[in-house]
Amino acid sequence: MLVVMTHNATAAEIEAVCATITSMGYTPAPMPGAQRTAVGLVGNDGRVDDTLIAELPGVAKIIHVSNPYKQVSREWRPENTIVTIAPGVSFGGEDIPVIAGPCSVETEQQIVESAILVKAAGAIGLRGGAFKPRSSPYSFQGLGKKGLELLALAKRETGLAIVTEAMDDEGAHLVAEVADCIQIGARNMQNYSLLKTVGRIGKPVLLKRGMAATIQDLLLSAEYILSEGNPHVILCERGLRSFDSASRNLFDLTAIPVVHQLSHLPIVADPSHGTGRRDKVMPMARAAVAAGADGLLIEMHPHPDRALSDGAQSLNGEQFAELMHQIRRVAEAVDRQIAGSIAAVA
Repeated sequence: MLVVMTHNATAAEIEAVCATITSMGYTPAPMPGAQRTAVGLVGNDGRVDDTLIAELPGVAKIIHVSNPYKQVSREWRPENTIVTIAPGVSFGGEDIPVIAGPCSVETEQQIVESAILVKAAGAIGLRGGAFKPRSSPYSFQGLGKKGLELLALAKRETGLAIVTEAMDDEGAHLVAEVADCIQIGARNMQNYSLLKTVGRIGKPVLLKRGMAATIQDLLLSAEYILSEGNPHVILCERGLRSFDSASRNLFDLTAIPVVHQLSHLPIVADPSHGTGRRDKVMPMARAAVAAGADGLLIEMHPHPDRALSDGAQSLNGEQFAELMHQIRRVAEAVDRQIAGSIAAVA
C-alpha cells in the first residue's frame, strides 16, 4: 500500500501517518518527492485495511499495490530509478554503460591487460570473477581473496568501476570492500540469506535472473534486497535454460521491455551468458540495446583460447572494440548513447 500525501502536507501529518502504520504492525517508508511525499507500507503480503489511514489529515489518496512485489513495482514508484555504482557510472538513464572483462580473474597480467583493453574500447566498468560458482566441483573456482586484490589493482591502474560476484554472506562483505557493485549470480538469485545480506550492506547490487526463473521470481528476489533498505538494485537478463542445444541458453530479450513496464529498476543484458557463443554475442548485444537495455555485461578476455572459464563465449580485445563501435550506432538510432567515449580514454 502507498499513501500519497497532499502537496502541502506538514511534517507532523506525515509523522502521524507513519505512526499509524507502525501501530498497525507494519513498517512505514516515507519517500519525499519533488511535489509531494508518499509513504509506503512495508511488511504486508496481502491487502491492508486502509480505514485508519484514509481520513488522516494530509492524506490525498491511497494506492493498493496489486503485485506480490511492492517496492520494486511501478505502482510504488512510477519514475525510473537510476542506480549509480561509481562516479559517472549510472544505470537507468539515457546513457548505456558497458561493463566488460573475463569470466574469471586468473593472473595479474590477464586482469590488468583486460582492464586496459576494456577502457581503450570506451567501456566504463570491469567485470571479473574472484569467486566462481561452477557446475563441476573440479572446474576452476576462482582465486578468492587474491582475485579481489587483483581487481583492486586493475581499478587503480585504469579507474574502471568494478563488478564482481559474491557467493555467500562472508564473501559479500569481502567483495563489498573492493567492488563498486556486488553481483548476485543466476545460481544465487533465490539465495534469500545472501539477498538479505547485500540488502543490509547497502552497496549497489547487480542481480542476475536465475536459469529457470520467471520475471516475477526475479522481481521478488529484488524485493528481498529493497526490503532490507537497499534501493540500489540493477536487474540482469542472462538467458534461460532451454531444451534447444543450438545455444547455451535462451536469451530472453522480451524480459527487457516487460521489466520496464512492471518495475522502476534498471535492467541490463548479458548476451555472453545469454548465448554462450562468441559469434552470437555481438548481434544479441545490438538487439539488447535496441530493445531498451539500461546497460550491457560482456565477457572479454585478451586470449579467449587460454581462458580458464567461458572462453567459448568471450570476445578478444579487437572483437570487443568492434562491438562497442556497433552498439554506439544502434544506441544513436534509438535516441540514446553509450556511456563513455574512446576520446576520453585515448
